[in-house]
Amino acid sequence: MSIILGIDPGSRRTGFGVIDTSASKPRYVTSGCINVAKLADIPARLDAIFSHIQDICVQVQPTECAIEQVFLGRNVDSALKLGHARGAAMVAVLQAGVPVHEYAARQVKQAIVGKGSATKEQVQHMVRILLSLPGTPQEDAADALAIALCHANFSASMGRIAGAVGSRRGRTV
Repeated sequence: MSIILGIDPGSRRTGFGVIDTSASKPRYVTSGCINVAKLADIPARLDAIFSHIQDICVQVQPTECAIEQVFLGRNVDSALKLGHARGAAMVAVLQAGVPVHEYAARQVKQAIVGKGSATKEQVQHMVRILLSLPGTPQEDAADALAIALCHANFSASMGRIAGAVGSRRGRTV
């Protein structure tokens, strides 16, 4: 049984999404956003992100975590703040004894939508379809669920590859 916690880090809002991959089809567990925009300074925001992620780990007991890598746009200051938020989330997960896997945004979009340049709306739509959700999740929560789904797909593919390495033309090597 694998419970995957996906995290879409942000210095103002961090999305999280949890899926269960123990069945043949991934199942939605929970998702949401940690909104820290109202907190005045970065240290308070990081503390809130860290605490919320710790609480989520205690509640859902994830076995794996997938988190989005930092994307460096035009604003270096924003990238640094994003890196801090990402670090706070990663440390909270690691302290819970959960391994962390990292994925680029384009890699996640490619895995979920089939196109690395997919829009936020396309990601939200596919997450809703893939997890049979009754409604469209919030943007950051959908991104976090997409990251978890990307990791589930990647892990399943790696498992199939590992199983195929030992066989050739139906014979065990």
